[in-house]
Amino acid sequence: MVNKTRSSTRELCYGINAVETALQQSPELILNAWVLKSRVEDKRIAKLLDGLNACGVHVQFPQRHFLDEKTEGGVHQGIVLELRARPPKNEHDLEDVLDSPDFNAQQALFLILDGVTDPHNLGACMRSAWAAGALGVIVPRDKSAPLNPAARKAASGAADVLPLYAVTNLARVLDKLNDAAFTIVGLAGEAEQSLYQCNLQGPVALVMGSEESGMRRLTREKCTALAKIPMAAGVESLNVSVAAGISLFEAVRQRLPQA
Repeated sequence: MVNKTRSSTRELCYGINAVETALQQSPELILNAWVLKSRVEDKRIAKLLDGLNACGVHVQFPQRHFLDEKTEGGVHQGIVLELRARPPKNEHDLEDVLDSPDFNAQQALFLILDGVTDPHNLGACMRSAWAAGALGVIVPRDKSAPLNPAARKAASGAADVLPLYAVTNLARVLDKLNDAAFTIVGLAGEAEQSLYQCNLQGPVALVMGSEESGMRRLTREKCTALAKIPMAAGVESLNVSVAAGISLFEAVRQRLPQA
């Protein structure tokens, strides 16, 4: 889990999974570390301490209340890092990926979250997207959950590996994906077509709306297809992170080599 500190140039990372990923992916960004003395015998913490020592990071051993205050009550599991903050990715970064000569369009998979404002759902969606081999998660810069401690914790390390693109104009990005021959599938409970009837092979962007109101009108209009997840009678909707996981792995299933 990561949290911005008072300085916009630094952020906090805490929780065993998040710290482990930070050590693996960006050890050069780690500035400071704090560990509860009572947790140093834990095998997972001990392994992280070895990694921090190998990177030359100075580790301090404060009381629990220090870490509780530092993380504003977050579930830190006894270990907290301070890192140099990384600049967020944006629409231009996404365009660079799409325009790259090394871009493999046929295997491209993106998850788009339109109006998902719960950080836990954002993190859980990022974790599923990472597991499904997606190239990134795309969100509108406004009216979207921040990549805050709760989101980082739910992502269990995915936030340090999988790009999150916060774009200023989601409709324009959808046009760009359309121009790049992406199939843009919006999940909507009122859709006539089942998700399992959709062709999710080739370049695909899956769009999930908010649980309260679904996708915004313009986002819906930019989709090339709408689909629903079949559910038992009386069930109105699924949690957005659950729906995202189901949709992503249906795309994975369809892309598996056929026997």
